[in-house]
Amino acid sequence: MTTWIRSLRPFDAPVSRTVNGRTIDLREAERFIRLFHAENPSVGGLQARLRDVARDVARYGTYTHTYEELEFGARVAWRNSNRCIGRLYWRSLKVRDRRDVHTAEGVALECVAHLRAATGSGKASGIGRSPAAGPGSGGCPGADAGGVTGSGKGVGRGKIRPTITVLPPDTPTMRAPRIVNDQLIRYAGYRTPDGVVGDPANVALTEAAQALGWQGGGGMFDVLPLIIHPGRGRPLLCNLPGDAVLEVPLTHPEYPWFAELGLRWHAVPAISNMCLEIGGLCYPCAPFNGWYMGTEIGARNLGDEARYNLLPVVAERLGLDTSTERSLWRDHAMVELNVAVLHSFERAGVTMTDHHTESRRFLTHLEREEKAGRVCPADWSWIVPPMSGSATPVFHRYYDTRVLTPTFVHHD
Repeated sequence: MTTWIRSLRPFDAPVSRTVNGRTIDLREAERFIRLFHAENPSVGGLQARLRDVARDVARYGTYTHTYEELEFGARVAWRNSNRCIGRLYWRSLKVRDRRDVHTAEGVALECVAHLRAATGSGKASGIGRSPAAGPGSGGCPGADAGGVTGSGKGVGRGKIRPTITVLPPDTPTMRAPRIVNDQLIRYAGYRTPDGVVGDPANVALTEAAQALGWQGGGGMFDVLPLIIHPGRGRPLLCNLPGDAVLEVPLTHPEYPWFAELGLRWHAVPAISNMCLEIGGLCYPCAPFNGWYMGTEIGARNLGDEARYNLLPVVAERLGLDTSTERSLWRDHAMVELNVAVLHSFERAGVTMTDHHTESRRFLTHLEREEKAGRVCPADWSWIVPPMSGSATPVFHRYYDTRVLTPTFVHHD
């Protein structure tokens, strides 16, 4: 097929000497622009837009998405996320365009604003930006020096909204900022002679923060600061203010002793270390969130042996026989742990879904995509819930495993 790419002249020599060692893949750019116009026919002007993109790539080695293209690309990246079961609401993703924020302090401010907006305690405007942060000494402007993690109350707080904040892309001449943390909210893991206190998954991140001067409290649920690498210069350590971190204390509807365990979890699962790839452009700093499915917390974060490993603790308090696997004590403890998570989030008024409901919703999404003539990629090992898998409808079928773009990918 003849494409507009063939008519392009070679890049200018100065442009080809890139900082990142890459320029835009023109075919990816064309595929995306054509997809955008195919699904948004009222926009019009396809050929003119292709010519504009071709001119900019030839001149600068890159191009700039319009806000409408960015919004569409971010939403379709969620639609294409083959490991996500909660894609039914992909069209509702709120896109915060913050491509003009280039400093580490500015990124820190936007991460805090993102968390507030996602929990209903702040505004999430789609166009424009928050005021840039001034020179800082290592913490988020307005943040508590000690990284307070208490959750405050606000009107409508707890109604989680799917949100993405898109910061600048990499360009041939400039490396964009990056967030080291894999999620905006993570709990510290401290090495001790008796094992890890806190979340073992975050020991390396905790030690990296400590090397930059952070001093944690040594507890099970200490919120880690953000580590933000600017395009150039030293990394910034940012303590999240307490009002940006909504947390839910965990209790059980039938066992009063459960509250004595002192467990809690944060409300917003905001992924922050994946690159948003749209039409050949890489947005390496684009934190995004949906809301939790209960098993993510109850079965994995709190239940996994390599995480908090609470199944033996819960089993002991339940008086279960842990001397033999045939007693199914792990299964019993896991169910009660997940009952506590669902109960606590509902009681706190914080958005959460259960794995049975979300499984049915995913099949609704799959049916809609097939009716629209689109492929719906899915990774079975991620789509099937980690508890009662065969009791959910997503277990009993195969899925298309191809990788589509736009998408989210891990960057270096």
